[in-house]
Amino acid sequence: MEDPGSSADARRTRLKLGIVGCLTLLSIGWTGLLIPSLIRSIESTFDQTDAGIGVIYLVYAVTYMSGSFVGGSLTERFGRRLVLGGAVLVHAAGVAGFGLAPSWAAFVVAALVAGSGAGALDGGGNGLVLDVYREGRGRAMNLLHVSFGVGALAAPLAVGVLVEAGLPWQWITIGTAAVISLLAIAYALIAMPSGRRMAGAAAERAAAAAGGPGARSLLAGPLLLLGIAIATYVASEVGVSNWIVRFLDPAPLTTATLALSLFWAGLTAGRLVSSVIADRFDHLWFTVACALGMAALVAVAVLAPALPVSIAAFAAAGAAAGPIFPMILAIGGERYPERSAAIGGSLVGMAVIGSVVYPPAMGFLSVTIGLTAAMLGNVLLALACAVALVVFSRVAGRADADERRVGEPGLPA
Repeated sequence: MEDPGSSADARRTRLKLGIVGCLTLLSIGWTGLLIPSLIRSIESTFDQTDAGIGVIYLVYAVTYMSGSFVGGSLTERFGRRLVLGGAVLVHAAGVAGFGLAPSWAAFVVAALVAGSGAGALDGGGNGLVLDVYREGRGRAMNLLHVSFGVGALAAPLAVGVLVEAGLPWQWITIGTAAVISLLAIAYALIAMPSGRRMAGAAAERAAAAAGGPGARSLLAGPLLLLGIAIATYVASEVGVSNWIVRFLDPAPLTTATLALSLFWAGLTAGRLVSSVIADRFDHLWFTVACALGMAALVAVAVLAPALPVSIAAFAAAGAAAGPIFPMILAIGGERYPERSAAIGGSLVGMAVIGSVVYPPAMGFLSVTIGLTAAMLGNVLLALACAVALVVFSRVAGRADADERRVGEPGLPA
């Protein structure tokens, strides 16, 4: 990989790939907010309760996680062009299936298909940008996830206006699928790093040349701690995002979807600001501060006695939360620089474990102990993210110190 700025051609190539990565994240940001934005229409059409929507969130999350893990492995074997181009078409087919589903069972199957394609695109898009932008990863990853946020904040606003204007909600999902399928053309035509992993001795030499961390197994303790951090963060973020519209049920649909869009507007703004300032600070401690801020602001939003205060606090919580996901990916890319495809897929897959476990369960908690209590669970998850990052810092530091001692002359290897 050429150094950024080494040639005009290299800069143009990086720009093209950066745009493709941003369009990919924008697409899955939009599609990821379709069901939360359409939750009232979907429940009415299929005569479902919050528990039924919880099942959809569970199916989507499980297949999203599987797509992330499998997509990373397939990329290391077959290359990005084939895997990501195929993932675009799979995801588009699932999203179209939402609008074409004649029954609830068919809708569930569509969620399965859409989730698997989205997971492969998420992990693959992150891995692509980690591979292309070897320097300034904090800036690059935050800008990439600004695109996700733009898609996510735009979807609720557009859906709320279109549905209230009388457009059938099914047309929205079918139209979305038609547009995002065009990304497959970009993946077919633009040259990009293959993402394939070298085998055997060649891989070992490359890892050694890169220095230390790239040679370690991806199952090492530090990566698992990063996985816990990103999983608890995503559980909290998705838990808030998926249930804001339902939590604000007494408010009109346009007000509830506005609150959801403002949460994502905050996420996007947080990532934009972070893209400017994050590389000036230690990436890990910057991320810990963001997680603590998110926890405090979600608590205010849930417990606020007035609707305007709650909506404002949700927006501020989004701003605090925004940098967390891309910064954890940047930290992982820095520690394992030669495994970008696998790191992108693995961390995104671990992230989705959080969305598998808690946000779907909120539907069942809603009908038992109440949605307010379920929303407060997102505060505890954000705090758990901060704790996992602190523990990661200590474990990674000890692992690096042990490696340095083993590598000193006169010490046994």
